[in-house]
Amino acid sequence: MNRREYNIAVKKHSSNLYGFVFNFLRDSEDSRDIVQDVFEKLWNNRKKVEMEKCKAWLFRTGYNALINFSKRKQRIIYNTDQIPEKAIYDNRLEHKEIVEIALSLLPPIQKSIILLRDLEGYSYEEIGEILELSDSQVKVYLYRARKKIKKQLSDLVLVQ
Repeated sequence: MNRREYNIAVKKHSSNLYGFVFNFLRDSEDSRDIVQDVFEKLWNNRKKVEMEKCKAWLFRTGYNALINFSKRKQRIIYNTDQIPEKAIYDNRLEHKEIVEIALSLLPPIQKSIILLRDLEGYSYEEIGEILELSDSQVKVYLYRARKKIKKQLSDLVLVQ
C-alpha cells in the first residue's frame, strides 16, 4: 500500500470504523483515540497490508484494540447471567436505552457481530474476514446474540 492508497483507505473507512468502535464503547473520545491508533498501525504496516484486504485488516485491528482497551481499563464485561436488578428499569427508560443495555450485556464477540451485521450492514463473509471466523461461526454467534437480546428485551419489557 502506498501513500495514495492509505489516504483513500482513511477517507473510505474512517467513518464506518469510528461508528463500529463508538457503538461498542459509547464514548466519543476513547473511540477517536482507538480509530487514530488503528490508522497509525495501518500506516506502520502499509507495506504488508494489501489495499483489497485493507477494510478487513482495519476492522480486525479495531476489534483487537477494543478488547485490549477493555482489559486495560478493567471494564466489566457482563454475561447474560449478570443482568442488573430489574427494579432499575422503569418507564423512564427509552427504547433506545433498553436496547443499549441489552447490547452491553453481550460478550464482546457477539456484540461486535451484532454491530457489524445489523448496524454497519456487513455480510457474513466480511464479518468472518474481519473477526477471523468462518461464515458458519458468524451465523451461530449472530443467532445466539439475537436470542440473548430477544430474551433480555422481553424480560425488560415485562417489568415495565
